Amino acid sequence: MADDWTLAAALGMTGVATRTYRVFVRNLIVPCRIGIYDFEKQAPQTVRVNAELAVVDRRGGLTDEFDKVFNYETVVEAIQTIGRSGHIQLVETFGEMIAAACLEDERVESVRVRVEKLDVYQEAEGVGIEIERYRQLPGDGGRPMPPEST
Repeated sequence: MADDWTLAAALGMTGVATRTYRVFVRNLIVPCRIGIYDFEKQAPQTVRVNAELAVVDRRGGLTDEFDKVFNYETVVEAIQTIGRSGHIQLVETFGEMIAAACLEDERVESVRVRVEKLDVYQEAEGVGIEIERYRQLPGDGGRPMPPEST
């Protein structure tokens, strides 16, 4: 269609049905050396991590083939590896490292990561950050993709 002005057409995806599904890891507890204060550098802290990924569904229809899906085990292993990698100053840095690891897989369109330190305040269950990161499109000037409207 010569007059096709949809986003799919602009991205060269005409005739291709694009579907996504969500992969998530909830309430993963990770011992992590994290924080800016001297006492935080002495021993690991208990950190809770949540991650939710929007993944492009390229299965081409109903299939029960493991190699056609994004494996949440990949996310769990990345979070644990980053948590063991050495001292991290900020929860923001930990979150960015997790998001970057998730976006290494080209099927991942976006990721939301929440990192909470659980041992900081007795009065609070946890304190931390939540970030969202989006796959960059070629020629978009480095701007993130807008979030899906609800």
